Amino acid sequence: MAESAVSFLLQRLIPVFENKVSLFTGVQTEVVDLKGQLELIIAFLRVADALEQKDEELRVWVKQVRDVAHETEDLLDELELIEAHNKTSLFSVSLRIRNMKARYRIAHEFKGINSRIRTIFNTHKRFLRKLDTASEASSSNSSGNTWNDQRGDALLLDNTDLVGIDRRKKKLMGCLIKPCPVRKVISVTGMGGMGKTTLVKQVYDDPVVIKHFRACAWITVSQSCEIGELLRDLARQLFSEIRRPVPLGLENMRCDRLKMIIKDLLQRRRYLVVFDDVWHVREWEAVKYALPDNNCGSRIMITTRRSDLAFTSSTESKGKVYNLQPLKEDEAWELFCRKTFHGDSCPSHLIGICTYILRKCEGLPLAIVAISGVLATKDKRRIDEWDMICRSLGAEIQGNGKLDNLKTVLGLSFNDLPYYLKYCFLYLSIFPEDHVIQRMRLIRLWIAEGFIKAIEGKTMEDVAEDYLKELLNRNLVQVAGTTSDGRVKTLRIHDLLREIIISKSKDQNFAAIVKEQTAAWPEKIRRLSVQGTSPNGQQQRSVSKLRSLFMFGVVENLSLGKLFPRGFKLLSVLDFEDAPLNKFPVAVVDLYYLRYLSLRNTKVQMVPGRVLGKLQNLETLDLKRTCVTELPADIVKLKKLRHLLVYQFKVKGYAQFYSKYGFTFKNPHEIGNLQSLQKLCFVEANQGYSGMMIKQLGELTQLRRLGIMKLREEDGKAFCVSIERLTNLRAISVTSEGEDKVIDLKFLSSPPPFLQRLYLLGRLQELPSWIPSLHGLARIFLKWSCLKHDPLVYLQDLPNLAHLELLQVYDGDTLHFRGGKFKKLKVLGLDMFDGVSEVIVGEGAMPCLETLSIGRCGLLKKVPSGIEHLTKVKVLEFFDMPDELMQTICPHGKGNDYWKVSHIPEVYSTYWQNGGWDVYAVGSFRDCSPRSGTVMRCHERRNPWKV
Repeated sequence: MAESAVSFLLQRLIPVFENKVSLFTGVQTEVVDLKGQLELIIAFLRVADALEQKDEELRVWVKQVRDVAHETEDLLDELELIEAHNKTSLFSVSLRIRNMKARYRIAHEFKGINSRIRTIFNTHKRFLRKLDTASEASSSNSSGNTWNDQRGDALLLDNTDLVGIDRRKKKLMGCLIKPCPVRKVISVTGMGGMGKTTLVKQVYDDPVVIKHFRACAWITVSQSCEIGELLRDLARQLFSEIRRPVPLGLENMRCDRLKMIIKDLLQRRRYLVVFDDVWHVREWEAVKYALPDNNCGSRIMITTRRSDLAFTSSTESKGKVYNLQPLKEDEAWELFCRKTFHGDSCPSHLIGICTYILRKCEGLPLAIVAISGVLATKDKRRIDEWDMICRSLGAEIQGNGKLDNLKTVLGLSFNDLPYYLKYCFLYLSIFPEDHVIQRMRLIRLWIAEGFIKAIEGKTMEDVAEDYLKELLNRNLVQVAGTTSDGRVKTLRIHDLLREIIISKSKDQNFAAIVKEQTAAWPEKIRRLSVQGTSPNGQQQRSVSKLRSLFMFGVVENLSLGKLFPRGFKLLSVLDFEDAPLNKFPVAVVDLYYLRYLSLRNTKVQMVPGRVLGKLQNLETLDLKRTCVTELPADIVKLKKLRHLLVYQFKVKGYAQFYSKYGFTFKNPHEIGNLQSLQKLCFVEANQGYSGMMIKQLGELTQLRRLGIMKLREEDGKAFCVSIERLTNLRAISVTSEGEDKVIDLKFLSSPPPFLQRLYLLGRLQELPSWIPSLHGLARIFLKWSCLKHDPLVYLQDLPNLAHLELLQVYDGDTLHFRGGKFKKLKVLGLDMFDGVSEVIVGEGAMPCLETLSIGRCGLLKKVPSGIEHLTKVKVLEFFDMPDELMQTICPHGKGNDYWKVSHIPEVYSTYWQNGGWDVYAVGSFRDCSPRSGTVMRCHERRNPWKV
């Protein structure tokens, strides 16, 4: 982690040497010297970081380097802050004198830091032999002997030690021995500890597999892999398999020669080669050409934690990627009891505790076995001992030797991360247990923290998305939820992995988590996550170096001034989402570095202009689900603002369910000054100077997501001209002044070419002719369009359309989904088609449809004709539909069409009643009465009408 701290500091120094930050001579000299020393040290830090857990002396040295990096960063930020104050206070003599004193203090502190770093550098020379030895070990196949020994244990397990492996083994064996002459690669992927090696070894040793292949080899790759040694190991095993002597000089052969020997050996044999624990694509690239595609039905198996590596290696040969899933609940319980109670059942008084601990394991076999080993030694009569482990599992992982293997396995993935991803991953420790993390929230936070490195041709958000994909590919982060068009929406992290990074975060002084009012904070705290309680009693503790402040689940009213009377001038992130906040925190006026401010879902009603205008570095302002309806004139001074979210939803009855409310600008004609904006949602366009505001939108060329409300028909031409300039748009939502008002888009001839999501709420004279040309469109929502011609004809051939919502869109009497059309559609909603009496689904139409919703179509008395062809539908919802229709699909009695929907797992009939939804499962109808049977009360409905 010192490598990360130093690397980020060196990036931070770039503006200094590009003269973007002015330094007076004394400081400039010190910074140049410091940079040189750090560049010499950083080459050794990755090895030192990996070894510090095993070497106390080295751990202290790494901490010293990290502290110097942090203190230097603080001083540079203080210096920049002084420069900013000087520019804004030209006529304040007293302030300039105070700032000059501060500059000399900082220069003196820089000299002290340089003296320390020279001492650290001299000390590092004592470690050179130790570090060089470790470096050599890390590049040799003998590296990590302890870990390889532990992997070997997985190869020796008896069948009695395994649970839930039979169905997985059967599936994998089918991939191996299924008749197909082409060489195929079968990759097994999953997070560390999932049992990949154990499963593949069971398959590899099966007599059927052994008989099927003429030559077999098992190669353990692991993190430290030397390609030449890997090829030699493979050659030795293959020569042994076919009972031929190993060629002379094998130990000294070059890699290309080794590959030729292996290829010749396998050319006419059906072979099976397993590469266990592959970490990098380069390892696969180095060996794949030695393994011939000889049309003998040969197979290669790879186990890896990297999903991208698994996909790359398998798709080349049209092979198979097997994503190993956690144990099922009953399997996990069986394994837990087998290991904890030696096959006996769990005592009744321990069931609650054991269930909780098992839930933390989340079906991870290694975790279950490791924690069971600890519990097996506890007295079953002492419930307090078991409860202690339950309450302090994180500390147990760090301090109990029996869990070292678990810690090592999960820690390997972290250690393998490049420096720029380590901070991003540690950041997840800030969120509470079981907290579902919004993807865009995390990306904006990473950017605000400065973790994202600028790359030419990409936005910071694009780079952050790449970072997130890499963490997902490494199986360190899990997808918790996706949108209907397949985008990742929410994320989570395995509970035990979270415990490990919380410990690392604390050790590295990366972040502090406070769950109790009396909990002590570390010195020089940099990030603070307050969870469940206000941190009273800490008011005298200095937080002058604090960079980020989060509040989760705090119920007391908040006041920054009272909580932190001594302030935090370097704060860059203030996240008060869901906090009990009634007023805008005016204390932020002094936060020059504030880049991220979220007051989402609070009761804030007004944003003071004199405060907002001073936040010159603000990048994200999130006022979603607050009571703010107007932004002050000073908002246009925020030239670095990238994301502006100001809107809320309110329930106002069925017809306007989830009515959306946006915001207005005090000076809308100056909105074009916000040229860094990427998201602007939802601004009302019918305010004063509306024509000028619409024209100014064309200046916001970085926009990716735009939400416009109350667009006037007479502004349509200006709006189209502006939209044509916004070539980076991915999503646009346009709402007219009312449901009977027209959205005029006829002047738009060149729409944004990369548009993926289109939301049009208002009358349309005709469906825009350019829609069929936008092949990237994945979501289309049309509301109140009242078209004369069937819109399906224009939408049916869009190749990537996954979600279609139509409300009061068409005046005709028939909707026909033709066979072979809407090939990627997964979600379809039809609402308020007053004239429609028939819906036809042709055979082969919508082959991927999973959710179908039909509501308020009063003339529709039968289910769609051909609905039986929609074999992948999982949910069918009817909202306030005629009783006659519902009776036709009643499973009991006269439901003549029940057979058409009997293949659908969930079929519901839902009615709006007294401000909420009464939901009936069709299978529970009594006497075929649609409003009978088991009712579920629901106050929320899925909300599709947003960007």
